[in-house]
Amino acid sequence: MTLTRPKTLAEMIIRQDYFATDPGVSQGLSYQPDPTDVFISPYAKCGTTWMQQIVHGLRSNGSMQFSEITEVVPWLELAHDMGIDIQAPQVALPHAFKSHLSWNDIPKGGRYIVVFRDPIDAMISLHRFLEGWFFETGSVSMAEFADYYLDRGKEENYWSHACSWWAQRDNPNVLCFAFEQMKANLPAVVNQVADFIGIAPSSLARQIATKQAQFDFMKRHKDQFDDHLIRETRDPACGLPPGGDSAKVSRGKSGAGATTITSELRAKFEARWRETMTSQFGLSSYSDLLQALGSY
Repeated sequence: MTLTRPKTLAEMIIRQDYFATDPGVSQGLSYQPDPTDVFISPYAKCGTTWMQQIVHGLRSNGSMQFSEITEVVPWLELAHDMGIDIQAPQVALPHAFKSHLSWNDIPKGGRYIVVFRDPIDAMISLHRFLEGWFFETGSVSMAEFADYYLDRGKEENYWSHACSWWAQRDNPNVLCFAFEQMKANLPAVVNQVADFIGIAPSSLARQIATKQAQFDFMKRHKDQFDDHLIRETRDPACGLPPGGDSAKVSRGKSGAGATTITSELRAKFEARWRETMTSQFGLSSYSDLLQALGSY
């Protein structure tokens, strides 16, 4: 049988159900963290891979000895399905894990780094990420995908994730950034991360980690950030043909939504924000969140 990529959102959703198994997710959720463990848990396309590279660069003095970043910073809830033992020693300390879990679901007892991003920019980035991998190029419009993004289930959407972590912003074991902060002042972000994860890298190590987290560097080493290990193990389970493109390092831009989506769609996103972040925390817009996090 010839494998094909989904050409509709409905088919994509069916295929995605096979991406992670219930036993595999349960393995991740049952992990008992050490207090020094670091969990990098932004929502999808909000800077997860970028932060993985920062944390790993700091703890390893800039080692690039990995085929793909998930090899050295495992995805907590997918590791079992990829054949990775999350209990195994890692190549450097502290142990670090990728996740997209909310605060409500993630194992407690470690340290947590979360990156927020403008929800429209995150949606656009996710559409580009999935196109050519989980659905055929050109088969799902941005407007159609935006409606899907807005209507995702209560426990699996940008806003429930953001609310859960924003409620923990004063937790000393939670460090919050914005994607825009990382773009505007990467050296300052790297220094904050180094202090937070409890290591004391040299000035040179911090410089190396900063250089290796810059867009141009990661673009030149894009094969190490392209999820090919994930595709190799999960594409067959999802019935996807080989050769999909899931490159993580693409444009790295902020504010793409200003020219990409319609005013009608923007109004829907603003309404969703008011229903959640404004209602619970009084943040009238994403700009308010940026201001609350501090200058960047």
